[in-house]
Amino acid sequence: MFSRFAFGLLSVATLALAATIPVKRATVCNGRAELCGRSYGNVTFGGAHDSFAFSKNPLALARVQEVDVPTQLGLGMRMLQAQSHIKDGVLHFCHTSCALFDGGKVVDYLKTVKKFLDANPNEVLTLILTNPENQSPAKVWKPAFDEAGISALAFVPPALPVKQADWPTLGEMIDKGKRVVVFMDAGADGADKVDFILPEFQMIWEAPFSSTNDKFPCKIDRIDGPLKDVEHMYMINHNLNKNIIPLFGAEVLVSDPIHAPKTNGVESILADANGCAPLGGARAPNFVLLDYVNLGDPMAAVNRLNGF
Repeated sequence: MFSRFAFGLLSVATLALAATIPVKRATVCNGRAELCGRSYGNVTFGGAHDSFAFSKNPLALARVQEVDVPTQLGLGMRMLQAQSHIKDGVLHFCHTSCALFDGGKVVDYLKTVKKFLDANPNEVLTLILTNPENQSPAKVWKPAFDEAGISALAFVPPALPVKQADWPTLGEMIDKGKRVVVFMDAGADGADKVDFILPEFQMIWEAPFSSTNDKFPCKIDRIDGPLKDVEHMYMINHNLNKNIIPLFGAEVLVSDPIHAPKTNGVESILADANGCAPLGGARAPNFVLLDYVNLGDPMAAVNRLNGF
């Protein structure tokens, strides 16, 4: 039996040994060693618009993707965007309305994302959530994140809003196990706020969405909060739409898969990014939001924007 003195020596020795063991550091982050030391606010992420709204059926006019979420992630998308609606009292991801395209329960979607996170521990992932019905982050959204097991992985900033230059590096986020960043467009700063569900427009401005112009003219379309424009990160909505009823001033926009290979090509994406750069402090966009991410070569453009 150890004496108290011997046990004390053992404890000191154990602590000394632990102090000599190097802290694990991520050496490859989001597929690149160079990104580990780069601030989250200084990285460009490819993003899937309404990532749940996938179908191979060309007659499914409300679809904006052809491949499912695991495939989108496998293609290199590290930002997933999704729009929510309540259906039968349960939070679903639906495109405009659940009658047009029902992507299923939010919790099931998040469980799919969690499988990717578990299999890929050196990846930082962003979720940008559209909350048009202003559902409570605390009462409606957080339970889904809790059940899916993502809450524990979600990044919580020390204070809000976070300036573009003040984000931690990808390596730091991975090392601390806080590698999921969650933004919400509405309700995140209300009475039912959740510490890891962050108000999008206080930290990210967006270029115009639902563009029908393949030149993607840029302006700051949505922004909020006390930060200066250039202190925000920013997102280009690089998804082209067509008006299928261009009569009598009517406008019914659907995503354009026919021209998606060109829209998602390097030349088009870089031209859009260059058009927005003067509004973003001469920086590349943080997020490139795309339809039909399996078409074209979007990750080649994202790599170029990241300097690779």
